[in-house]
Amino acid sequence: MNQRLDYDKASPEAIKAMVGLEQRIGKSSLEKSLVELVRLRASQINGCAYCVDLHSADARKAGENERRLATLSVWRETPFFTDRECAALEWTESLTLIAGNHVPDSVWQAVQPHFSEQELADLTLLVIAINGWNRLAIAFRKLPA
Repeated sequence: MNQRLDYDKASPEAIKAMVGLEQRIGKSSLEKSLVELVRLRASQINGCAYCVDLHSADARKAGENERRLATLSVWRETPFFTDRECAALEWTESLTLIAGNHVPDSVWQAVQPHFSEQELADLTLLVIAINGWNRLAIAFRKLPA
């Protein structure tokens, strides 16, 4: 499989805007480990090989352990994640699969107690951003290096 297009070169101003969103997320109060789990889980759902490779490495750099990384796709079936992380992962899955569920009230009720309003906005922007990056990488066949 060959890369179809280098989106960094094709639309640098648009990519700069995406990077600006990432910089804002980096300034949020969301824990770095949580941010990487969300990025990795959305990338798994979307089937983005480039992003799964990138964010699993980034999660390790942020101190994530192999056991949690290996079981992230089945997080509901393990005792390895905190209630806050589980709420964020459920929010991530619901937003990533939004066409099929429209983020039900039960998911909102599960996530809301674990995050401030600003954190909820930042978490949602994080999910939006990674889904955007996934779509760019998948559409243009960006490959892991």
